Amino acid sequence: MRALIMAGGAGSRLNLGEKPLILINNQPMIRYIIDAFCGAGCGVIVATSGKTPMTRNWCRAQRIDLYDARGADYITDMVEAVRALEEKRPLFVCAADIPCIDTEIITTVSEAYSASGKDACSTWVPARTVTSCRGGITYRSMIRDTEACPAGLNILRGDRIAETQDELQLVLDDPRIAINVNARSDILAAEAFLRKRQGTA
Repeated sequence: MRALIMAGGAGSRLNLGEKPLILINNQPMIRYIIDAFCGAGCGVIVATSGKTPMTRNWCRAQRIDLYDARGADYITDMVEAVRALEEKRPLFVCAADIPCIDTEIITTVSEAYSASGKDACSTWVPARTVTSCRGGITYRSMIRDTEACPAGLNILRGDRIAETQDELQLVLDDPRIAINVNARSDILAAEAFLRKRQGTA
């Protein structure tokens, strides 16, 4: 399965330059996400835009496939990229700011999606888990009696990318997808989590 990593947003809230290239334990944040998908056997494409020229150059230097979108907004750029890539099959679409994601999480989501028979899959995290990992929550919804936040990891059918798709709403109570980097405190949380996972805390 292909994985489209969305890395074309301005990321202005952090005021630290291009968000995908923010260093987490001395490594660009997007590198962790790329490595996780590659480890799961996915073909990675990074969607950049004119708002992220350094990310585009970094991908080229790392020989990572990329698509340069218009930089309109997340959804518009996603639809544009999928159509340009002529992807008709299901594919992962992932935000570029969840650096603690790993191969196991990706495999779990893929298997749940395959078993569901649905067109699409959105991944959610309980709000209580999110607040224990980081500061603010921008959006939440009730998913089967659980107040949850979107994790930024989805599977969508490429041939229906501009349509509303019948989706599995998968709630995973897991800090690996709860840490979404939107503030400097989130960077510290991600660094601490990754050091602990790597046994270097």
